[in-house]
Amino acid sequence: MKSLLIITPVKDSIDFTMDTIRAILSSDIKVPYSYTVYNDFSTPENTARLEQASREMGFRLVNLADLTDHPSPNYLLVLQTARQEALATDAGLLIVESDVVVKKDTLQGLFDGAAERSDCAIAAAVTTDENGTVNYPDLHAKGHENQVYPEKKHCSFCCSLLTPAFLSRYDFQLLDPTKNWYDVTISHEALKAGFRNYLFTTLPVWHRPHGSRPWKQLKYKNPLKYYWLKYTKGLDKI
Repeated sequence: MKSLLIITPVKDSIDFTMDTIRAILSSDIKVPYSYTVYNDFSTPENTARLEQASREMGFRLVNLADLTDHPSPNYLLVLQTARQEALATDAGLLIVESDVVVKKDTLQGLFDGAAERSDCAIAAAVTTDENGTVNYPDLHAKGHENQVYPEKKHCSFCCSLLTPAFLSRYDFQLLDPTKNWYDVTISHEALKAGFRNYLFTTLPVWHRPHGSRPWKQLKYKNPLKYYWLKYTKGLDKI
């Protein structure tokens, strides 16, 4: 692994996304890296904000509307495109979602931690609230603070590095196109291939749950409406 390919998929929620972008660009990263934001059919107003930010801050912006007419979410296309780019440059694919704020040492720490473990497929930073308390989706990590350990179930992709060794072994063209999200599937495929997925509770990141998909707040505020939308509209398939 020679470098990092850092990506952030986003659909609207631009204020949260700008926090994500600023934190990534101000990180202390010692290895070569590139940073791409994938705009998944945000509104014209928010697309314009991203385009201006790209010019001013220097990150690469890919408007998925230029690549596909498939409606959002297009996470599968993002993963397939980024995997090919990462393999071409022997880079770790580091996904930072648009409701996550990393610390200065997070991204280099994940690179170093993954590089030190030859069996690593996914190196994931633990998610916490603003006060540093472990939160969703890593609530299972409570009681394991300040540790690095193999996760037996799955790692979320809130802030996770996928190693070239694993990317070369599993073709994302095999992923089920009827699903929306793939962290569970990819984690399980890594384990089946003989790798381990490590959770780094030594590298906490601030996560604002569902900040990138506000409709999912209904799961807590109005669960009946959430599950009605989930099953009648076919949303949020994992």
